[in-house]
Amino acid sequence: MKNLILLGPPGAGKGTQARTLCETFGFVQLSTGDMLREAKEDKSELGTKVANIMAKGELVTDDIVIGLIEKKLASEKNNKGFIFDGFPRTLAQADALGNLLKKINYNLDCVIELYVDDEKLVQRIIGRFSCSACGELYHKITKPPKKPRICDTCGSEDAFNYRQDDNENSLKIRLLAYYRDTSPLIGYYHALNKLRKVNGLGSVNEIQDNIRNIIL
Repeated sequence: MKNLILLGPPGAGKGTQARTLCETFGFVQLSTGDMLREAKEDKSELGTKVANIMAKGELVTDDIVIGLIEKKLASEKNNKGFIFDGFPRTLAQADALGNLLKKINYNLDCVIELYVDDEKLVQRIIGRFSCSACGELYHKITKPPKKPRICDTCGSEDAFNYRQDDNENSLKIRLLAYYRDTSPLIGYYHALNKLRKVNGLGSVNEIQDNIRNIIL
C-alpha cells in the first residue's frame, strides 16, 4: 500500500498522472474538488454544511476538508493506496493532514513534486482542452484528437471543453498563488525526507515511468 501526494503548479499534469496511477495500481485519487461536489449531494450533517457554505459562495474551511478526507479514507479501506491531488495547498493544511494520518494510523510514503519551467508551462496550458463526456485530455499542438472534433476515447462529437481560466493572464495569477501559498510545501516535505522530484515537462509516459521508479 502506497500513499502519495502530487505537488506542482497548475498545469504540471498532476491530475493526468494521478488518474493513470489509479488505473494502473488501483490507487484511490483524493481530489478535494471531487469530494466537495460529492458532499453537496450527501444528506449527512457534514454534506449539508458543505452545501450551505458553497451556496453562499464562501470558502470551505480546512477543518471541513480534513473531515471529508477522513470520511473518504474510512470508506475506502480495501484499496492499494491513496493519491492526494490538489491537497494540501498550504502549510496549515499539510500539518492538519499529517495529524489526521497519524490519528488513523496511515503513513505518507512519498511526496512527488512535478517541477516545470514557467514559460513552457504557459505554452502547455493555453493549448489544452478536454472531452466533457469522458474527461480525456488533449492539446492543440502536442495531443490533438485523431479526428477533428471527435474524442479518441469515447467517440463523442463536438464535446470538447475549454477552461475559461486557461489563458496566459489567468495562469500567471494562478502561478503567483501557487508560489505564494503552496511552494513552501516543497521545503516542508523535504525536511521530512518525503520529497522526490520529477521533471513535469516530459511526455505523459516518461513522467509516469519516472514516478513508478520512485514508488515501486
